[in-house]
Amino acid sequence: MQQTQLLKGVLEGCALLIISEKETYGYEMVNRLRAAGFKDIIGGTVYPLLQKLEKNGLLSSIMKPSSDGPDRKYYQITPIGKAHYEAFKIQWALFSRNVDNVIKNHEELIENGRVE
Repeated sequence: MQQTQLLKGVLEGCALLIISEKETYGYEMVNRLRAAGFKDIIGGTVYPLLQKLEKNGLLSSIMKPSSDGPDRKYYQITPIGKAHYEAFKIQWALFSRNVDNVIKNHEELIENGRVE
């Protein structure tokens, strides 16, 4: 299975968590996601996501000057965004625990010779 299929379901929550730490602009978000292990993430995925989150009221933004070129759009999390990422953390913990349980049970069946 390609990571992109799984990524669609979790990238929104990861972006909100990262932005909750400090205001962030798009390219910085790409780099922070890559540093977290999402090596194949590209701006073409992140920028539309940030726009969607802002449109849905989970983020707000402000333009600020950049010493490296044109102004940058910095995103901040809104109270709605905070509630959304808190729900994401709970949902992810449950989801990942359930997947871990399935994997563990499968490995135990293999060890006991019940699955080839």
